[in-house]
Amino acid sequence: MKGSLPTARMQKLQVHYRIFLCALAIVVGGFFVHQQLPVFVQADEVEELQKQIDELEHLKKLSEAATTPLEDEVKNLEQRIANARAGILRAKNEATELGEEISKRESELAYQYKVLSVRIAEAYKRSRTFSPLLLFLSNTDASKLTKDLAYRSSVKAQDNRMIADIGGEISQLEADKTKLEQDQIILAGLEKQLDEQASFFKGEIAKAKDYQQDLTGKIAEISARQQEIINARSGGFTVSGDSELADDYLGSIQGFKAEAPSGYFGVFSFGGYTHRKGMSQYGARGRAENGQSYKEILKAYYGKEPVGKDTGGTISVEGYGNMDFETTYLYGIAEMPSSWHDDALKAQAIAARTYAYRYKSEGKSICTTEACQVFRKSKSDNPPDSWKKAVDETKGEILEDVVTYYASTHGGFASPIGWDTTDGSGGSGFLDKAWDKIGGSPWLYKAWWREGYSKSGSTCGRSNPFLSPEEMADIVNAHVVLTKGSTDEAERITPVTTDCWGGNPYSHSELRDVASKYGGISSANSVSVTQGNGNTSTVNINGVSMSGTEFKKAFNLRAPGNMRIPQSSFAFFNIEKK
Repeated sequence: MKGSLPTARMQKLQVHYRIFLCALAIVVGGFFVHQQLPVFVQADEVEELQKQIDELEHLKKLSEAATTPLEDEVKNLEQRIANARAGILRAKNEATELGEEISKRESELAYQYKVLSVRIAEAYKRSRTFSPLLLFLSNTDASKLTKDLAYRSSVKAQDNRMIADIGGEISQLEADKTKLEQDQIILAGLEKQLDEQASFFKGEIAKAKDYQQDLTGKIAEISARQQEIINARSGGFTVSGDSELADDYLGSIQGFKAEAPSGYFGVFSFGGYTHRKGMSQYGARGRAENGQSYKEILKAYYGKEPVGKDTGGTISVEGYGNMDFETTYLYGIAEMPSSWHDDALKAQAIAARTYAYRYKSEGKSICTTEACQVFRKSKSDNPPDSWKKAVDETKGEILEDVVTYYASTHGGFASPIGWDTTDGSGGSGFLDKAWDKIGGSPWLYKAWWREGYSKSGSTCGRSNPFLSPEEMADIVNAHVVLTKGSTDEAERITPVTTDCWGGNPYSHSELRDVASKYGGISSANSVSVTQGNGNTSTVNINGVSMSGTEFKKAFNLRAPGNMRIPQSSFAFFNIEKK
């Protein structure tokens, strides 16, 4: 006899049920509290976008905090449901078996009851007619008398035991039937609850995931808009033919040393807005003027020397249609000033030819902007003699299996060659060894404070790119609040020059008061900078340490006027103090 449904089995099923209830409470609490997305407004100010991003990040973190502990449960949800169902099925099977056994026991008990009734009737008759004296007189043999008495006593004892056993069996049978009915009711209800909770649990997890995905998309969208604003403080540039790059005395280290007041700071970038890939045009000029041939220059920057190819025929140019590849298209890629060294011009001609040859050979149309390489029809129609000569004398020469990126200035470090210096090493004196400097780049080491890349660009009311101790402390305080403050506290960190950037920025004193809660500073009088391989590793100002990337972000979001570090995917700069 198996008896009632095992208690351990019921406990396991109840544990499964409680798991689903707990999971449901967590998910519902995380989802429904935050299911209403904030209303987004169009805003041009960085701080407004930053506020929106922070709010979305906060909501996303809350939702993730509610669902992350259940990730492992979600992954094996189906298996756990299957296990729970299997447990219920086993319990049902056991209940069915118990029911069958009870039915069998009832049949057996009915037969035993009939036997017992006969035995009880016989016993009753014996008790009514039994006379010990008569038994004694009817037996002449003492041993036979003893046996007869023993037999009668045994039969009586057996009858009594049978009566007791059947009575107990009837009682147990009734208890088992009652328990079976109760278990069947519980199992039916538990299975229904399991179905409902499993379905709801999976549905709410899916909703939470959809919600988090929606937030992620909106954060990415707003971050992109914010990055566009930060990028407005920089921009792309390519050398434009015979116009030499304009230098800026106040943005140079010489101007800083001569004109900046004592105790003031200057933030100098190594190079401008550049990808630092492939060839530096000023570096190529410096190498050519120091005796390197165009083949040596190309090998230095791309790791390969040119080979001969049939480059005759036409190329499709956006906005112009098909044109002769060598004598029309390449004549219009006159980026380097025509006064530069012949070997620099030849290296540029081969780099430009190689870049465009991929489009030509694949039958694709090439664009005329910096997204590809700049083509000017006016240059094509009337190319400078030195550029035309460089194209003609290198006709058919390309580099194989390399994308020939190039830019005006790399800032002393390039990919994949590393340090673009005379000895291939960096260190504190690398500027003097940089091929950009030897080639005369005015952007190798510069404080950027004018709009765009012209020395006549707007300064947004600034008379120089020098930062006072209070202004430098303000940049540090911006970093402190951005990294340690609340969303509301960080939302007003924008350039203090509202005439150019708008918004409602903190004054210096207001930001100082906010930052004081998190270790801000009131004035800057010391600075140390550590450099890595083509990047600024750390900046420490008055004991506040930050990474180069963190300082760049704070600087580009808070520095006055058009002051900026105009690098996109890296941070490579230095801070000078007079």
